[in-house]
Amino acid sequence: MGEITNMMEYQAIAKQKLPKMAYDYYASGAEDEWTLKENREAFSRILFRPRILIDVSTIDMTTSVLGLKISMPIMIAPTAFQKMAHPEGEYATARAAAAAGTAMTLSSWATSSVEEVASTGPGIRFFQLYVYKDRKVVEQLVRRAEKAGFKAIALTVDTPRLGRREADIKNRFVLPPNLTLKNFEGLDLGKMDQAADSGLASYVAGQIDRTLSWKDVKWLQTITTMPILVKGVITAEDARLAVHSGAAGIIVSNHGARQLDYVPATISALEEVVTAAQGRIPVFLDGGVRRGTDVFKALALGAAGVFIGRPVVFALAAEGEAGVRNILRMIREEFELTMALGGCTKLSDITRRHIFTEDDRLGRPLPRL
Repeated sequence: MGEITNMMEYQAIAKQKLPKMAYDYYASGAEDEWTLKENREAFSRILFRPRILIDVSTIDMTTSVLGLKISMPIMIAPTAFQKMAHPEGEYATARAAAAAGTAMTLSSWATSSVEEVASTGPGIRFFQLYVYKDRKVVEQLVRRAEKAGFKAIALTVDTPRLGRREADIKNRFVLPPNLTLKNFEGLDLGKMDQAADSGLASYVAGQIDRTLSWKDVKWLQTITTMPILVKGVITAEDARLAVHSGAAGIIVSNHGARQLDYVPATISALEEVVTAAQGRIPVFLDGGVRRGTDVFKALALGAAGVFIGRPVVFALAAEGEAGVRNILRMIREEFELTMALGGCTKLSDITRRHIFTEDDRLGRPLPRL
């Protein structure tokens, strides 16, 4: 395999090791995949304004999220069907996150249940929620997550219907026969049938509630004491509504560019959302984060932390738990180095003055709020 020096290198290994259907499911985006490319490329258009001659002999990357202390502002995003990448799937990811002292988000569509993931030992875990048409199913799932010690709900709000992922349509994507949606196994919702296009798209069309609206964010607060992060906000208007609806935080996300193509990269949408949230609730980001420099850029634009998704499944496919531990170690070391070279010894030292965006260069003001 040769020495792995950054998390991107795991993708090529995963491509070699995984069946085409599995790799394409993880790697692809919606339609033309413009946003998929842009999620990465937008980071490359943000440049640094490093400060020099600052004592950087000690660097503190610790932070807290929803009152929970973590070792670094880098967490694990929810990705579905992890046992499709490696037999240990979500178990391995949970152990790697706990070992790194950071939070993991478990997907509703995990191939391991909330109870199974909790059984791996202590750790900070959030539960990503899709709202099903049958609200009893939702209530049951939320209560199980709470009972299993999960600390927050990440409510996905950008998926009333599944985005058009052409690789999955071509592959007639369906979950391998040995795997189920473990959280739904006892509810007769754990299996995904073969379909004329994407089995997942058909499953979503049949089960996920298209009527989901802001009033449901309030409803969720009546069935759980867990704080709710609204995942999938990319505009100022929705950021304000999220604050108003009682959300505990926002995740700026375009679903890994898998839903609506031609939305901006999340790093490009971040500042607008942060400005609209006015510091009332924390704003996080996922999408395209591959380097410690990306983490620094997100924090400079006001993010309280970031989540990484695809690199987790690619590292899992390549090396199991050791791979996930390794990507968390590498991005941590890169971020620490970026802080040192940028002249920052703690997260609160990272400011908007440390970066220079395309808008700054063009003298464009932020969208008026």
